[in-house]
Amino acid sequence: MNSSMQRSTKQRTAIEQAMTKADRPLTPQEVLELAQATLPGLGIATVYRALKAMAEEGLLHEVHLPERTPMYEVAHHGHHHHFQCTVCQRVFDVHACPGNLAGLAPPGFLVDSHEITLYGRCSDCAA
Repeated sequence: MNSSMQRSTKQRTAIEQAMTKADRPLTPQEVLELAQATLPGLGIATVYRALKAMAEEGLLHEVHLPERTPMYEVAHHGHHHHFQCTVCQRVFDVHACPGNLAGLAPPGFLVDSHEITLYGRCSDCAA
């Protein structure tokens, strides 16, 4: 294995560990900061490349929230929603769902899917 392959493996491992440890959707910048604890020389361009590759491989999902850059989360979660703290801006998973929301659609419309984002203060900011 050449040194660039080994370096990529170390970088990707640091990113994977950061994503798993956080267990919530992260911005690329948050991934960088968490992964730098393990690999101080890690750069943002490498993080973006790794996140994109991991999403293409199905290991991560992109999370799109209004007025936010895309975030990433580990793909092992099934259908779920999100909570965004209005103070610290962190995003957390909500593993509850109200269920079928077809009754909210106008008559004659068919609902294919839904996304719900709750907004408020996380436990740290509410304290």
